[in-house]
Amino acid sequence: MNQFKYFKIIQISILAVLSLISIFVLFRPSVKQYVFSETPATVLFFLVWIILIAGFVFILIDFSLLGRFKTGDHALYGAAYSDQVSGIPNRFSCDTVIEKYYDTDLPDDLGCLMIDFSNLTEINREHGHSTGNQLLKEFSSILSSAALSLCFVGRNGGNKFLAIFEGCTKNDMLTFSKRVAERVEAHNSRENAIAIKFRMGASYSGDEDLNDITRLIALANSRIKTEK
Repeated sequence: MNQFKYFKIIQISILAVLSLISIFVLFRPSVKQYVFSETPATVLFFLVWIILIAGFVFILIDFSLLGRFKTGDHALYGAAYSDQVSGIPNRFSCDTVIEKYYDTDLPDDLGCLMIDFSNLTEINREHGHSTGNQLLKEFSSILSSAALSLCFVGRNGGNKFLAIFEGCTKNDMLTFSKRVAERVEAHNSRENAIAIKFRMGASYSGDEDLNDITRLIALANSRIKTEK
């Protein structure tokens, strides 16, 4: 796509140069007199300018179509990588991050948190799925804001979320956990708020005798506990 854009920029630059040369030549008295004194020359003059103008128009149309294609690409990207309900990265995005560590030794500074929105089923049953989806979006927003500068976080399906910390310390994971707890507490303290309950489980490659990303994630999932 970028190569096509650069090609069009070169085209419009060449047309602009040719147009300037044509104007410069036309304003020379001897040339102007010849162009408008002979019918074939006049016809040729207008034909050349029609071609130049048409070239500009077609290139501008190409730029317009290019912009639409880019918008479409962004929409497709969003549909492929973003969860439609929560608005954060989806299972496919989680798998993309995980796949980087397939068939390779894990670094000693890779952390994983599995997060369980533990009362989502209860909310759906008692308040309806629309309310459940709204709270799912709010909890996802909390996770996303807490992850800033710390980690990747995405919805791993259902009421489960995955956070991957690359090049991190255990203190980074603790900071994320505290941010989430504080934001959830702020939500739950609102008047007439439906409480959000969650659990977390953590694993850190530097502490475990594991060299497989799927086992690291499975360990975090098995350690899910009530967040204090």
